[in-house]
Amino acid sequence: MVESKAAMPQHIAIIMDGNNRYAKAHGLPTGGGHIAGKDNLDPLVEHCMDIGIRALTVFAFSSENWQRPANEVALLMKLLEQTVHDQLPRMLRHQISLRFIGDRGALTPHLRAIMQDAEQQTAHFTKMSLVIAISYGGQWDIVNACRQVAKQVEEGALTADAITQDDFARHLSLSDLPAVDMLIRTGGDYRISNFLLWQCAYAELFFTETLWPDFKAAELDQMIDIFMGRERRFGKTSEQLLGLSF
Repeated sequence: MVESKAAMPQHIAIIMDGNNRYAKAHGLPTGGGHIAGKDNLDPLVEHCMDIGIRALTVFAFSSENWQRPANEVALLMKLLEQTVHDQLPRMLRHQISLRFIGDRGALTPHLRAIMQDAEQQTAHFTKMSLVIAISYGGQWDIVNACRQVAKQVEEGALTADAITQDDFARHLSLSDLPAVDMLIRTGGDYRISNFLLWQCAYAELFFTETLWPDFKAAELDQMIDIFMGRERRFGKTSEQLLGLSF
């Protein structure tokens, strides 16, 4: 059998699920699971940097999460603000770019301001990018790109017949980063929940029963080992990938 192994992933995306179940399992007060989940991000970011991952994108708050109880949403917004404050010194120390994707119009002016400040302070770093998705949905991302392409057509800068996938993709979030290689979901559910729908078109999918606060670097490394053993053909045959013809 012809084999073609995958290289080290450049871009990993994680749906950080299971915080509430973690809190219930450990008898934590309301919000305790989200606090544990916030604290779990730091060592994983540094581990990704150490092993050479170029970009890590994490799903912190989805477009649909606005439907949760108001007290939980308020707590999550407070924790997101604290996350930005906590991450910025680490990003400056390790020279990691901190970025945010999502519908900022739904956020408070204060949170938008500290997000923008963090982005500006770290924009010149190229060692790695940490992307936090807040008020984000893949469908929102695609519709937003459609609006921008439609505007170009209205202004005469582009004709409808001339639109290519690349033209469209340039208007999506993370257009300057590699496509997602690995999509990981913790917490035991088997769906991608409207996360990076376009960017994950050829991502290798990984699902684990581990709740997000319990997800550690060792399990991530196991997934990366599996990833590197998979054959990623992108529509081609194994022989084509190896430059063989029969």
